[in-house]
Amino acid sequence: MRVDGRPYRTIWPAEDGRSVDIIDQTKLPHRFEIVRLQNLSEAAHAIREMLVRGAPLIGVTGAYGLVLALKDDPSDAGLDSARALLLATRPTAVNLAWALDSVAAELRPLNTSDRADAAFRIAARIADEDVSTCRAIGAHGARLIQDAYAANGRRRAVNVLTHCNAGWLATVDWGTALAPVYVAHDSGIPVHVWVDETRPRNQGASLTAWELLQHGVPHTVIADNVGGHLMQHGQVDLCLVGSDRTTATGDVCNKIGTYLKALAAHDNGVPFYACVPSTTIDWSLSDGVRDIPIEQRDGREVSEISGMGADGKVATVRLMPAGSPVANYAFDVTPARLVTGIVTERGIAGASRAGLAELFPEMRRSP
Repeated sequence: MRVDGRPYRTIWPAEDGRSVDIIDQTKLPHRFEIVRLQNLSEAAHAIREMLVRGAPLIGVTGAYGLVLALKDDPSDAGLDSARALLLATRPTAVNLAWALDSVAAELRPLNTSDRADAAFRIAARIADEDVSTCRAIGAHGARLIQDAYAANGRRRAVNVLTHCNAGWLATVDWGTALAPVYVAHDSGIPVHVWVDETRPRNQGASLTAWELLQHGVPHTVIADNVGGHLMQHGQVDLCLVGSDRTTATGDVCNKIGTYLKALAAHDNGVPFYACVPSTTIDWSLSDGVRDIPIEQRDGREVSEISGMGADGKVATVRLMPAGSPVANYAFDVTPARLVTGIVTERGIAGASRAGLAELFPEMRRSP
């Protein structure tokens, strides 16, 4: 995707051939800054403090984190220690464990002297595969927008409601839930996006709005609680969200507040789709509400907020009484019964074990 007309990915090998560059998403939308990761500690910090975020990008950053670790210690002990450190940074997104395990599995048979260079090639391949996967999700999901445009007689733009940020900033490129929007927009289908602000970190207002603005996609930022009202009044044609972990039965774990949007969509007959790369599906889980670990983050994300003042300076202010306790659950789980379908790189599946197994028969349970 493009920033001020220049193409960017969210993560890429640095010019020195030994480091990795990322876009620091904590600085957006007010400043566009590139940060260089030079070691394992910096990669773990980038994931934990959300300089990078979004399940696919977290996974790729984890893969590059192993690369940076192996420069200093390519032994089995070094590999295991780096994997454990990176895995602990964000417990909910399954992509992180998948990427770390994928890299480690290919490295273990190699001589320690060959591991660092091999790890760089593997991480780069995983990044390229993520781009291809997201592009395919965009192509399949764009059919939903095209169908909605045909259903309204091609008289008006298709209104899509999304939650959090599942655009190219959450992946290496293209995005998941926003990939269909970009494909539809670029093909000439008029589309408008309702952008939930997405408290407490405001990824919608700060990140989704920023990248849609960069790409020229019409959009409107709304408070998190507006979505139900819009659906009641026929102003939402479909909901598209991402996922940090999806069970084999179609339960979708995503940014906190997604479940409430799904309830409103179900009550108003609005199709609700999750856009999910297969690396985000946890085939070992059946009950998302019971089995998916829900990350609880620092309460300051709720009690404080940052923004740019009239003087052009970014400042952080407190929103609530200093003595009030805070609970900060980062994700919730939308049961499969509320999900119309799951958009993957192989097509659109029903939100069920049978539906997903049709597209991924190799993951079907043995009798």
